[in-house]
Amino acid sequence: MNMLTVLLAVLGFGLALLIINNDSGQTFGLQNDDFGRLVQLSALVVLLSAGFLAGRRGRAGEVLRNIAVWLLIGLVLVAGYVYRHDLQQVAARVTAGLVPGSPLVMTTSEGSQEVVIHRGRNGHFQAQAVIDGKTLPMLIDTGASAVVLSFEDADRLGLDPATLNFTVRVSTANGEARAAPVRLDSIAVGPITRSNIRALVTEDGRLSESLLGMSFLSTLGSLQIQTDELRLRD
Repeated sequence: MNMLTVLLAVLGFGLALLIINNDSGQTFGLQNDDFGRLVQLSALVVLLSAGFLAGRRGRAGEVLRNIAVWLLIGLVLVAGYVYRHDLQQVAARVTAGLVPGSPLVMTTSEGSQEVVIHRGRNGHFQAQAVIDGKTLPMLIDTGASAVVLSFEDADRLGLDPATLNFTVRVSTANGEARAAPVRLDSIAVGPITRSNIRALVTEDGRLSESLLGMSFLSTLGSLQIQTDELRLRD
């Protein structure tokens, strides 16, 4: 087993324990912060040992070069752990930019979480909502009194339109139509989840995109538009 394998094993084992014991706050009787420092110290010891052993087989210049390389690898790995939350935020921002409607979870100055959705190229806010376990793109519409599903999206969710009663009159971009009242087990936008939400299903061909309306939005703590960002707080 070479030293790189030992180093990765030390760091991997330490990180796995920190993740597993994140909620308890302790690992082997130590606070997680202290245990994390112990893992870092152990990794540095492995690095220095690797440089020393490699140097015994070469000249002084090679010794220093080997030590420097191992130290650089260790610093990169330690920095990745220390700044893991920042890296997650960067990855989330990139995903939100590449995939329209992808919710970006941010931590406010008060320590609470909020979901940020960027305005799409069409000028509207679209969210990737998870309804009853399935992801659907939905237009956020504060003018809609309820969550409104298109005929096609309702079919995707397993709501057989043939068994629904289209008894409710609604106004759509294509004119007046009829809709069927339904109840959705759950709707989630990022970490914000609501259960037993009132919704409507429109007739076939009446709605091109489902709407995330007030039967969901009114349950939020706040909804704010800041320039090209829509911020939802639980």
